[in-house]
Amino acid sequence: MQSKEELKGAVCAAIDQRRAEIIGLGEAILRNPETGFKEVKTAQRVAEAFEELDLRPQTGLAITGVKGRLPGNRPGPTVAIIGELDSLKVSEHPLADSATGAAHACGHNGQIAGMVGAAMGLRASGAQDALAGNLVFFAVPAEEFIEVEHRLALREEKKLEFLTGKSELIRLGHFDDIDMAMMIHTHNGEGAPAMMVETSNGSVIKKIRFLGRAAHAGSKPQIGINALNAAILAMSAIALQRETFYEDDTIRIHPIITKGGDAVSVVPAEVTLETFVRGKTLEGIVDANGKVDRCLRAAAMAIGAEVEIETIPGYLPQNNNRTLGELFGENARAVLGTEEFPIGGHRTGSTDMGDLGHIMPVIHPYVRGAAGNAHAKDWEIVDRDDAYVVPAKLLAMTAIDLLYGDGAASTRILADGSPRMSKAQYLAFCRDLFKRERYKAPRT
Repeated sequence: MQSKEELKGAVCAAIDQRRAEIIGLGEAILRNPETGFKEVKTAQRVAEAFEELDLRPQTGLAITGVKGRLPGNRPGPTVAIIGELDSLKVSEHPLADSATGAAHACGHNGQIAGMVGAAMGLRASGAQDALAGNLVFFAVPAEEFIEVEHRLALREEKKLEFLTGKSELIRLGHFDDIDMAMMIHTHNGEGAPAMMVETSNGSVIKKIRFLGRAAHAGSKPQIGINALNAAILAMSAIALQRETFYEDDTIRIHPIITKGGDAVSVVPAEVTLETFVRGKTLEGIVDANGKVDRCLRAAAMAIGAEVEIETIPGYLPQNNNRTLGELFGENARAVLGTEEFPIGGHRTGSTDMGDLGHIMPVIHPYVRGAAGNAHAKDWEIVDRDDAYVVPAKLLAMTAIDLLYGDGAASTRILADGSPRMSKAQYLAFCRDLFKRERYKAPRT
């Protein structure tokens, strides 16, 4: 049997042989963006690639997810390599879809290319003969929490329960046969060529509707109840909560008004807001969420309005597995020719990889390949090898580290710690966050 390092070399050589195909896939997805739970064309591309590799894909998982499996030659843990199918909506992006405004302004196209490229290299090299357990290649939908109304409609139709892809896949049992998971996110090259933060924020989503009473804004505003005033007061009250949050919880609350009224001449009778409530810990998120609700009710009372508050689970805080990250880092240093692979720190953005990380060991490192600002019109892939081919190599090499021989490395990681939640606890926590409340100020 080849040594582990020989096997890694063979896999990387196989990936290099299919370099043009891997880049072509990443570029094709870049130019055909689709938003969450609508990634039909992208999922079809992945399924066709899996069919070619004889990975026997399962399709239609949580509407658009695609899952393929490569078994090793002896029992052992199952490791998933994940790529996210969906895009954002950034209509001003140069490659945005003219009809939908969808654009890959975050790098998920690189994730899919890297995930499929890893499968190509591992399959072509015959690596499975030297591995224990199983490798699962999983293209998952709807990481970006956008188009909430569409997702809520799917929920009303009983097509979904949870509104992000990994949460829904967990609920449906599609991670039940997986022990740990890894993926790569493209970054803009600032700092080290590759890196991994230890933690990132989780979030809940709030949809808010203030209801007042319409009246002529010029001649008789006195008989109206101004829902916009209630919304502005609520936003001010939320902002004044800042000093009540612990710095270590990195709370972020950023509401927007999605409807401010119907006409300038009419006292606004209906005003809607949306916000995320983000935080580093579940306790911090729950505390901040309660304070937001309190501010909303107080504003309604002060103005004499009503308020409807809908709370939706978003993402759980992310916690990367350090041991798994260190294995990845060794490969990143080897491939990228650098001594750097920093691990540490906190990121105040959010990802549903945090949900998965509560029930199994995961990593979500970053590898260069882009320029510009994520989620903005200037985001672009500037190095196709770093964005598409290098991730394929790093994921495949780390899979070999985990499952080579009898899979001792992955077995140690699983033995070193228990998950933060069982699947049942996770589902119960998320279901408890779903809440719809209507508060009406008492009349005086």
